[in-house]
Amino acid sequence: MKKEKILLVDDEQDIIDLISYNLEKENYNVKTAMNGLDAISIAREFVPDLILLDVMMPEMDGVETCVELREIESLKPSIIAFLTARGEDYSQIAGFEAGADDYIAKPIKPRVLLSRIQALLRRKRSSSNTKQGAPVGGIVIDKEKYLVMQDGKELNLPKKEFELLALLISKPGRVFTREIILNTIWGNDVVVGDRTIDVHIRKLREKIGSKSIKTIKGVGYKFEAK
Repeated sequence: MKKEKILLVDDEQDIIDLISYNLEKENYNVKTAMNGLDAISIAREFVPDLILLDVMMPEMDGVETCVELREIESLKPSIIAFLTARGEDYSQIAGFEAGADDYIAKPIKPRVLLSRIQALLRRKRSSSNTKQGAPVGGIVIDKEKYLVMQDGKELNLPKKEFELLALLISKPGRVFTREIILNTIWGNDVVVGDRTIDVHIRKLREKIGSKSIKTIKGVGYKFEAK
């Protein structure tokens, strides 16, 4: 079985040593970096399945690094999870807007961290099993290539926006509650608020047009084909 690849990015050597030791023990293929610039360079070559990214780093902080990583085509399917120190002045919204999939508070027990990582990678494997779907409302989604085409034009969507659109478009006309959206896109391991969904919906509307995604007040959202 092919080893899943993890890139660990942190400016503290003891954290890198501890986490990488436990990951390698679980048979993951691990590479490390101690700043954002090195992380981007390594990620281009390594193309990891998962990137564990510290927020406060020299050279380039985690949010800036995440934005850069999400611009690289080959890394669009990669999961990015922020590592954040408890009490750190860190906005979840800023992280998710940058393209992150999860955040994990430090310090964290190795077994708990491994459990979170396994859950994230399971979601990645399941989301990559669906191939290109039929056109809906002029939009075609290819989950294998992380590609969205609208009326023949390619749209560049961050990972969470892509997954949210894919969910809504999977059943046109069905109302997806906020709870279903949170559990499906962010999973039970991530604590996010309603504003996180609203931010992603707003950004999707800016890119695909405001008429397709309808708000059902107090319930959730649905996709209506034109």
